[in-house]
Amino acid sequence: MATLKHDSKCGGQNHDLKFNGVDFSSLFERDVHTSVFFSDGSILRCCNSKELLEKHLSVTGGRVLTRFPPEPNGYLHIGHAKAMFIDFGLAKERGGGCYLRFDDTNPEAEKKEYIDHIQEIVNWMGWEPYKITYTSDYFQDLYELAVELIRRGHAYVDHQTGDEIKEYREKKMNSPWRDRPIKESLKLFEDMRRGLIEEGKATLRMKQDMQSDNFNMYDLIAYRIKFTPHPHAGDSWCIYPSYDYAHCIVDSLENITHSLCTLEFETRRASYYWLLHSLGLYQPHVWEYSRLNVSNTVMSKRKLNRLVTENWVDGWDDPRLMTLAGLRRRGVTSSAINTFVRGIGITRSDCSMIHLSRLEYHIREELNKTAPRTMVVLDPVKVVITNWKDDLIKDCEARKWPDSEAESYKVPFSKVLYIERSDFRLKDSKDYFGLAPGKSALLRYACPIRCVDAKDVVLAEDNETVLEIRIEYDPEKKTKPKRVLHWVAEPSPGIDPLKVEVRLFDRLFNSENPAELDDWLSDLNGKSKVVIPNAFAVPPLEKGVGVGDKFQFERLGYFVVDKDSTPEKLVFNRTVTLRDSYKSGK
Repeated sequence: MATLKHDSKCGGQNHDLKFNGVDFSSLFERDVHTSVFFSDGSILRCCNSKELLEKHLSVTGGRVLTRFPPEPNGYLHIGHAKAMFIDFGLAKERGGGCYLRFDDTNPEAEKKEYIDHIQEIVNWMGWEPYKITYTSDYFQDLYELAVELIRRGHAYVDHQTGDEIKEYREKKMNSPWRDRPIKESLKLFEDMRRGLIEEGKATLRMKQDMQSDNFNMYDLIAYRIKFTPHPHAGDSWCIYPSYDYAHCIVDSLENITHSLCTLEFETRRASYYWLLHSLGLYQPHVWEYSRLNVSNTVMSKRKLNRLVTENWVDGWDDPRLMTLAGLRRRGVTSSAINTFVRGIGITRSDCSMIHLSRLEYHIREELNKTAPRTMVVLDPVKVVITNWKDDLIKDCEARKWPDSEAESYKVPFSKVLYIERSDFRLKDSKDYFGLAPGKSALLRYACPIRCVDAKDVVLAEDNETVLEIRIEYDPEKKTKPKRVLHWVAEPSPGIDPLKVEVRLFDRLFNSENPAELDDWLSDLNGKSKVVIPNAFAVPPLEKGVGVGDKFQFERLGYFVVDKDSTPEKLVFNRTVTLRDSYKSGK
């Protein structure tokens, strides 16, 4: 075995590569830009002939080319954010390019909606594809190569049912049709292409190694019959290639230098190289990394699809899901997601569960710097200032940013205002610093207030529910209460404050790893979405506020304007609380 050296035009001056703290040198140890070993083809790993490698380099010029190949059968989730970060980021780091390739080989599950979504989300995440391609762009090439595979004795038409294939594979038994004549398989495969054979009555299988220790070498299916129009290719085909057949060939046809994927595909590496070797095609370098596992959620496409189609959630962009559309609707930024992915690193250890609080930390770090402050009361209780003139309206200066007096906004302060119900107690205690009979609190940006006596509290007929609190304010600000309260006042006498709808979102599942549960749907958190239809907000929120605008509701958390907002009423989604209050097992 020998090595082919690049000249200086291929950029072979630096063999070290660290990308965001991860050492990828092993991917490049054979050369700075591509896999350069060549051999006689007897070794089933990345071993290109000298001629294949020279042809590949003449096309790429020695540049790194990767690909991000999502299936358009659903919305992308946060695990895809990690894949994008690696696929696009590594290529960008090396001055190369990354294909956005739609792996559209199953027309029954694919929709144009998903294709459009994926393209939009890739752009939202900050990545620019080198080219946008579809596996279906190569259907003719893939078909012709399948014919060649049959001619070379490496594929055959099989008539076993799905259950029979499974049984024979489990017993390591050859199909009864495995050794049928090449000419016969060629004729039957042509009949499959022309639509002369019914669905389920024939498949094209690769003749691999039924005695291998690797289950993914047990004569994988290359083509199956589906009389289903294709969202991109139309009705031109009634046979469609499998992922195991198509993805490695298209990697080769697009001259991908590094085929990066998650560890569950590691056992398919042998099949990947077997097929390219059998067809005499250029072989990219394959490298696997650990997938992203986040607590209190599921990221299986099958499970996500079930949550959506069975209406357990409100669509693919439900803010409780870890889909990127759901996170965006919840108010999470792409930069916070990328910072989170960068922080967890890239390893080959596939046993770690990343706690959701780690993502929330990065969300808070960004929104703390970018989300202006405002005041909203979620569960309002009426407060009447007894020593305030009935018709007096005063403007208070409130700050948009805690460290800047320059940017402020005016909020009305009047005789009647509202505070959070949880900020008042009828019975005081030493560890409680909110408002209570005989106790004071400070109204943010305004003044101290005091509830003089229990007789100043108006209760409902149940003698427990507080309807109104009558207080006095301290105009001289002589008292120094420990607790600061946010509030919203009547903008004019007898007029309610601005009403907004607020949606409080929490973890979708109670368990940290619901995917491990047999009855995972029973683990859904019944309090994952709480809707408050009539919260009170300060008037400035009416002016110039649009969908996607983000705010910090003082003392409550970070919120974003939802797409369900109307000119009559704003709707806010809680992105994250101010602090992590989650306790494992609770």
